[in-house]
Amino acid sequence: MTDPTKTGAVLEPTVFELSHPGRSGYRLPALDVPEVDLAEVLGSANLREGPPELPELSEPEVVRHFTRLAEMNFHVDRAMYPLGSCTMKYNPKINEEMAGLPGLTGIHPEADATECQGAISLVYNLGRMLAEISGMDEVSLQPPAGASGELAGMLIVRAYHNDQGNPRSKVIVPDTAHGTNPASLTLAGYDAVEIHSGPDGRICVEALADMVDEETAAFMITNPNTLGVFEDRIAEIAEIVHSAGGLLYLDGANLNASLGVVRPGDVGFDVMHFNLHKTFSTPHGGGGPGSGPVGVKSFLAGYLPTPVARRDERKARGFEFDFDYDRPKSIGKVHSVYGNFLVAVKAYAYILTLGPAGLRRVAENAVLNANYLQKKLEPLYDLPYKGLCQHEFVLSATRQKEHGVRALDIAKRLLDYGLHAPTVYFPLIVKEALMVEPTETESRASLDRFVDVMAEIAAEAERSPELVKGAPTETPVSRLDESRAAKELNVTWQGR
Repeated sequence: MTDPTKTGAVLEPTVFELSHPGRSGYRLPALDVPEVDLAEVLGSANLREGPPELPELSEPEVVRHFTRLAEMNFHVDRAMYPLGSCTMKYNPKINEEMAGLPGLTGIHPEADATECQGAISLVYNLGRMLAEISGMDEVSLQPPAGASGELAGMLIVRAYHNDQGNPRSKVIVPDTAHGTNPASLTLAGYDAVEIHSGPDGRICVEALADMVDEETAAFMITNPNTLGVFEDRIAEIAEIVHSAGGLLYLDGANLNASLGVVRPGDVGFDVMHFNLHKTFSTPHGGGGPGSGPVGVKSFLAGYLPTPVARRDERKARGFEFDFDYDRPKSIGKVHSVYGNFLVAVKAYAYILTLGPAGLRRVAENAVLNANYLQKKLEPLYDLPYKGLCQHEFVLSATRQKEHGVRALDIAKRLLDYGLHAPTVYFPLIVKEALMVEPTETESRASLDRFVDVMAEIAAEAERSPELVKGAPTETPVSRLDESRAAKELNVTWQGR
């Protein structure tokens, strides 16, 4: 293990600090069109009074500057990224190659259906694959992110209840819900009603039965939930919600744990969204964009965002694939026609590469890796919810806090060892939460390395807590002023 106490990391200058007058990294060809006066074209009021204040650097300086910045950034191609609830898995590079094919990148968004049959067939087939995987009947790829998929799903719920003559007023969410859940249902015009988890981390079904009434539009749940616990009474939950006329909504962010094992549509879910950027191996976060397809059972299909890709084997119009705009009850567009099309291409390549057996192995390995880590770390950190987990689990740093070391300090210290931190302080029901999701793409050696580092930090918290509280020491910048960082782009930092 490297010595994490050695310092020496330097702060990369800005391009303006590297700038030198007269340097250039390009040369423009001679003008080959008639020269015009910009003032006549744009109007003199729209012209600059002076040249833009841009840095002046050579090509090597530009390339080296951004390469150094990239090397400072942490990403899943460097090391394990155990960010709980976010599934930061390694993404096969073949997916990127497929999404870079000229025939896919060069499509104009307003191209006629006759000119992009391949693209529409991909959208259609991916939708059918997701429907088969989930047990839903129809899927729209239009929402561009998970939260957008949530909002589309809740707008579908509202449109359905409006058609039934009772718009209803509330949606029930667990205290383990993702933060976007109450935000999405609020945007859809509903009131969020929280239900607490029981001592085993699961929904108290009896309490839910008391809360559900004729004003309940839906129960919005993640399964497995954000504690990494599987809601094993989901069939009872579905019966309670449906008996009151409500709908059961699945936040599909944790589908990584159940691929090929259980289909949400088979156990009572009516609406769900997928996270292609989590479950189906497309870039996440800064490597995005994301994609949040929404799937529904057949009685809700008319409300999906339009247009929806469709297939006509008879080729009545002379071609096989087209977009269906004729859905009078549709909630309308939530994004462009294709959604984030190239993200869909990557997911399509991933599913075709793995096939049904491979997708099931994803879930099996994700659950195995999480349970391996949980067992190894349980002696070192508190484990509020014991027993087998699914693809993730939540530790607590309350034991370390007795020495003055918080979960945030542990997260910062991990950076000194070249590892990214788990999610901290979520779910909110766990004090000093450390939420760990190793994903299925990590080897046992990688998991053991994480365990060794977490063990070392736990020991440091006891023998030299000030070292952990002062971390990181190996990064170009130590701890940012968090209050200012949340409000201002140009921030100061503490320490160096």
